[in-house]
Amino acid sequence: MLFKQQALLRQKLFVLGSLAIGSLLYLVARVGSLDRLQPLCPIDGRFGPRSQDEIPLRALQFKRGLLHEFRKGNATKEQIRLHNLVQQLPKAIIIGVRKGGTRALLEMLNLHPAVVKASQEIHFFDNDENYAKGIEWYRKKMPFSYPHQITIEKSPAYFITEEVPERIYKMNSSIKLLIIVREPTTRAISDYTQVLEGKERKNKTYYKFEKLAIDPNTCEVNTKYKAVRTSIYTKHLERWLKYFPIEQFHIVDGDRLITEPLPELQLVEKFLNLPPRISQYNLYFNATRGFYCLRFNIVFNKCLAGSKGRIHPEVDSSVITKLRKFFHPFNQKFYQITGRTFNWP
Repeated sequence: MLFKQQALLRQKLFVLGSLAIGSLLYLVARVGSLDRLQPLCPIDGRFGPRSQDEIPLRALQFKRGLLHEFRKGNATKEQIRLHNLVQQLPKAIIIGVRKGGTRALLEMLNLHPAVVKASQEIHFFDNDENYAKGIEWYRKKMPFSYPHQITIEKSPAYFITEEVPERIYKMNSSIKLLIIVREPTTRAISDYTQVLEGKERKNKTYYKFEKLAIDPNTCEVNTKYKAVRTSIYTKHLERWLKYFPIEQFHIVDGDRLITEPLPELQLVEKFLNLPPRISQYNLYFNATRGFYCLRFNIVFNKCLAGSKGRIHPEVDSSVITKLRKFFHPFNQKFYQITGRTFNWP
């Protein structure tokens, strides 16, 4: 009887031991399979070890919500201090050109968690009254940001205003400067279209584009017309090069930013020494609008204002040909100076 009880006990212990070993082997196999399912290049390690001063991506994304309150003036000084937020001068400026895509570029760069944009055009350097208020006034117009983020503002009038290069140089001689350009004739017509729309809203009449762009006395291109002058990119850039080396400029293809934005944004990330964070996930094409819209996360999307992408009026083909012939030598020089070639006629 005793022998049978001992045999039965040994059998139960064997079964329990087998189950324990089996469970242990299952857990080892499970952990191994989970390890294999982990991405080969985790997000946190893609750009090397994080320095102690670097701000985590989640913190930067969380800050977007805080900034909304700060812009509305709802934040106290204590809240700002606790979140270590500051208003700092821009480390990069989109200086132009008008109707080249400056707003689209600024909004798209704001997808990057290390970039903070000024929502409004400040017009500090091109407006004598604003400039007289001093650099501290300008700084206080900047958005709140973490110390290690890049603040960017855009004012397209900077590019064509004579006093601006020297004024920006005095503020920061090593600042990075972004210029976004479109095919010059298309840009001039877009410029005209915006002014025309403003006149129509006020029930005012306006000249046709052909009458403004062509001198009626000489039948040649009217270089006194501002929309034409702005499109002579090389003339304005030469003024900037008296103060800044070409290496501090980055030329963005405004036409390509409309049709294929990601490669252009990746070039800007590289120019600004930012880790590549903007991806195709952040950009989706809106067929109704005919433009790419922005996706910050699964709940927050944004499209540009409805005024973007205005339909241009029909322009006499002979005038377009004349303008393109006029701009051609200036375009060639622009290519040589910047080292970037565009497929402009």
